[in-house]
Amino acid sequence: MSTTTGSAGTRRVNVAAARRRQALADGWKEFARNRAGLAGLIILLAVIALAAVIPLFAPASVLDVTQVTAGRNEPPSLANPLGTDPAGRSVLALLIWGARISLVVGFAATLVSMVIGTVMGMAAGHFTGATQAVLMRLIDFFLVVPGLVLAIVLSSIIGPGIATIVVAIGVTSWAGTARLVRSQTLTVEARPYIERAWALGASDAHVIGRHVLPAVMPLVLANTTLTVGSAIIAESTLAFLGLGDPSSVSWGGMLKSALDTGAATGGYWWYVLPPGLAIVLVVLSFTLVGRALESVINPTLRGR
Repeated sequence: MSTTTGSAGTRRVNVAAARRRQALADGWKEFARNRAGLAGLIILLAVIALAAVIPLFAPASVLDVTQVTAGRNEPPSLANPLGTDPAGRSVLALLIWGARISLVVGFAATLVSMVIGTVMGMAAGHFTGATQAVLMRLIDFFLVVPGLVLAIVLSSIIGPGIATIVVAIGVTSWAGTARLVRSQTLTVEARPYIERAWALGASDAHVIGRHVLPAVMPLVLANTTLTVGSAIIAESTLAFLGLGDPSSVSWGGMLKSALDTGAATGGYWWYVLPPGLAIVLVVLSFTLVGRALESVINPTLRGR
């Protein structure tokens, strides 16, 4: 009897795994049909690959202003395809090295935001009474207060640095995710199988962990790709305002350096345009990928 039971359990596990693989394959086919989303994904993978391998072609020493050999503010040439900055460093090397900081901060801040937003959203949708009222007022507060202003205040209090920017962006940008997750949680908990779980004596932790969390994760994943773009913009803004790490290179820091050194007004466009265009391109790519994922998760959005 035990052998038969074990075989049946193994078959159920195998069937469930096969269904998950088929669902992933179907999701990828639907995603690949979205040409804009696929193009965005290719661009993001290319940027991430360049940021990962840049130390092999341009070591960190090329960023040291005491070791530069090129002239200052040189226009694009074969030796320096994007010209040099006011310190004589290659703008191309600065641009790719800056992608490392901007992407790391964007992903890290988004992770903090998604974790807080998911937990708060599920709690606000699951619990009732005074607990729900307190959580909703907290979410409303962070929705009303301008996130960038609050991030600037936090960065000013804690002190400039990469970790400060990650915390400031993550702590101030989770409310929108919380509202989405709360709505999805309310929808999930209205389904019959949740009522059966309650009738069988399921605990709050069981309902949230086994039923609500798996149901809201696709929505959180799609929202994550959109939030990364917003986090990169926020990081660039904070770095441009001088709240980033002055010892590291980021796209926002490049724009601040261009402003401080007069490159923007001196006609040195090759130092101003590349970081700005890089921000636009990466944020647009994340947006395209996020929209494509939304169409995969929500079939009603396909064709729009």
